[in-house]
Amino acid sequence: MTSSHDEPGPVVRPYAVTGGRARPVTGTFDLIALVASAGGRAVPAHGLAPEHLAILDLCRSVMSVAEVSAHLDLPVGTVRVLLGDLLVRKLVDVWPPTPRMANTEDRTLEAVLHGLRAL
Repeated sequence: MTSSHDEPGPVVRPYAVTGGRARPVTGTFDLIALVASAGGRAVPAHGLAPEHLAILDLCRSVMSVAEVSAHLDLPVGTVRVLLGDLLVRKLVDVWPPTPRMANTEDRTLEAVLHGLRAL
């Protein structure tokens, strides 16, 4: 009879998937960064883990880093490491979130507020 203490928990799997790495070899991968499989690029038959291949399959449609993490049921840190591997091999394209243009948007919102107050 095995107890629940004898079975590896979910912490072991991410560590094993990344080979113990905690940071991606390249990229920062914000939670809302968009990722897509790089179209037309041949996927090498060797050197990729099943999780790498799962990411490539998922990212046939553009999705965020957070969505990839949720679909694969892997921690975001693990997904970031795997995405770094794929980015180095040019198998994914990544688009970081667009920075908010605070001054323009703030002025627009203030103008709308003043217009509403004038009603």
